[in-house]
Amino acid sequence: MKASYFKYILHFKQASGTSRGILTDKETWFIILEKDGKKGIGECGILRGLSADDRPDYAEKIQWVCQNIHLGEQKLWEELIEFPSIQFGIEMAFLSLKSESTFELFPSDFTKNSKSISINGLIWMGEKDFMKAQIEDKISQGFGCIKMKIGAIDFDKEMDLLRFIRENFDEKTIEIRVDANGAFNSNDALFKINQLTGFKIHSIEQPIKKNHTDMMSVLCKSTKIPIALDEELIGVFSKEDKENLLQKIMPQYIVLKPSFIGGFRGTLEWISIAEKLNIGWWITSALESNIGLNAIAQFTFLQNNLMPQGLGTGSLYTNNFDCPLTVSNGQLWYDKNKEWKINLNDFQ
Repeated sequence: MKASYFKYILHFKQASGTSRGILTDKETWFIILEKDGKKGIGECGILRGLSADDRPDYAEKIQWVCQNIHLGEQKLWEELIEFPSIQFGIEMAFLSLKSESTFELFPSDFTKNSKSISINGLIWMGEKDFMKAQIEDKISQGFGCIKMKIGAIDFDKEMDLLRFIRENFDEKTIEIRVDANGAFNSNDALFKINQLTGFKIHSIEQPIKKNHTDMMSVLCKSTKIPIALDEELIGVFSKEDKENLLQKIMPQYIVLKPSFIGGFRGTLEWISIAEKLNIGWWITSALESNIGLNAIAQFTFLQNNLMPQGLGTGSLYTNNFDCPLTVSNGQLWYDKNKEWKINLNDFQ
């Protein structure tokens, strides 16, 4: 078996705002496996400034993986415990190599295009008018669940946007999730969360920065709006540490990004722990290209979670890879009439 890798820069169609700044492009890495004339591909979806494996030796580690591919998937995955995005890329690459079709990793009714996945419509941070235009666009596209990033502009303006939604759509028509990305101050987080109560919010993701577990635990016990942990899960590697974290904080939900938490194996471990504690969960992409998004979507379908998932990021980039993933009326479909426009022979 041969292994190679390459770096790829994805360019956003428009600058996308988060509480950590403005994103204009996104770095990603691919691992290509070749055996007996067949090729497989996996995406290592790192997000600089956020991923646990955002380290100076990242490229060196991918090179090491390719040089030691003979160790096999299981051994490599164990060796990569502190590199969750590379764990994800390795899992995907081996699945791709073994599959009859390079990009159909988990055959199901989803890949047969007979069933879809409910997803949320993502609203990026920005000026009030920009965010309002996005909200109107997502609703017109038929989304029943809106996820709005908050914490970048004046809080009163953000509440005005939520008020605009609720003046036109009740909670049975449009589910609202908000994502603070840790933007709230610990001292006023509960006050701000309580101010949002009247808007019938489904949940709020990561209201305060990670590693403030005592305060996060207090918030989860006191809040009138369910809290979902997101960044809090990043960099928690052992099963014991995962169990201790969830038992201490006891959130209402956790948000699972395979690229950030050790791929499919890591995701299943978090799900197992959460379900024992009666904690809800959903799966979200982390700005991967359509190659990674495709793998996450196929995996997600098999988990039989009927909540809207966070898989609507495929149209963000100018130079993404054309693929069968299609969004219609807030549902993600795998349209077999559309073909992948990518030739692995181009990546040597």
